[in-house]
Formats: sequence, structure tokens, C-alpha cells
Amino acid sequence: MSMDAVEVDVNEVQLMKLRERDHAAARAWQRQAEGDAAEQAATEAQAVAAKARRLETKVIAHKAAKKAAAARKKAEQTGGPVPYTGPIPSSCNEYSGSRAIGCTLTLSAGFKIDQFPCLDKLWKKESGWNYRAENRSSGAYGIPQALPGRKMASAGADWATNPATQIKWGLGYIKGKYDSPCGAWSHSEAVGSY
Repeated sequence: MSMDAVEVDVNEVQLMKLRERDHAAARAWQRQAEGDAAEQAATEAQAVAAKARRLETKVIAHKAAKKAAAARKKAEQTGGPVPYTGPIPSSCNEYSGSRAIGCTLTLSAGFKIDQFPCLDKLWKKESGWNYRAENRSSGAYGIPQALPGRKMASAGADWATNPATQIKWGLGYIKGKYDSPCGAWSHSEAVGSY
């Protein structure tokens, strides 16, 4: 073999090594680009999913608000109570009407279920759980017998026809003055009112 032939073989080997290195670099770059593209696609998919969840939440809230507004309008027209649209927990299933709402909101206000029997007795005594109960001599009004009734407007403009608004206000009053429904019931038993 001549020196020229050996030199050609060495050059071919070097050329093949350069091509292999270039191909390896190209494959590595392609894998990196594919990984980057997959990561970007995943990020974009997460953003689209989050946007869809926000939109779905808005639609649900809008439908609920529309339903509640229609119920309030109907209640105002008929003078009837605004219906409660929230879920009633199973621990309150034995109650119905305003009492079921009261049980539910008692739990929502942070009181334990063992406080509800005291609230039930208290408001049975005060108003019979009637959202339109009115004491003609004192002017007390509603389920909690707020005096005057318009004080309940701090819990909602629909205080005169919405048992839930009245109950929320009454629970806030009880929490602030007696710490608990059983505290309010004990006071009422001792002095005749709360």
C-alpha cells in the first residue's frame, strides 16, 4: 500500500468520525427541540385547562346568580320567602324549610351540630321559624326577632323575605353577644328573651 493510499484511508476515517459526530449532535439537538416543544405544549395545555375551569366557574356562578335573582324577584312579587338554593348537609336532613336552612347555616357559621337544638328551641320560641313573624308591640321581626327588623339589612337587602339572610344575621348576633346558640338559649331561659 502506498503512502497516498494510507493517507486517503486516514482522511476517510476522520471524515466518517466527523460525520458521526455531526449526526450525534443533530440527534441530540432534535431530542432537545422535541423535549422543549413537548414542555411548551404541556404548559399551553395547562393554561388552556385553567382558563376553561375559570370560564366554567364563571358560567356556573352566573347561572346560580340568575336563578337566585329570579327567585328573589318572584318572592318580592308574591311576598313569599326567597328559596334557599344552597346544599343541605346530611346532618340536617331531619329538618325542613327554614329549620333546614338554619341547621345548614349554623354549621357554616362554625358551630357544631350539637348547637343546633339550642338554636331550634330559641327560634321556635321567638318566631316559630317564621320569616314574617312580627311582634306588633315591640316591632321585632323575622326568625331571630331582630329589633328593629331593618337591622338585618346588614346581612342582605332581602332581609324582609329571605330566611337565610335573617338566619345569617341572627347567628352573627348570637356569636357576638352570647358566643353560641346554647349560650343564647340559656340566657333566654333565664330572663325570657335574648
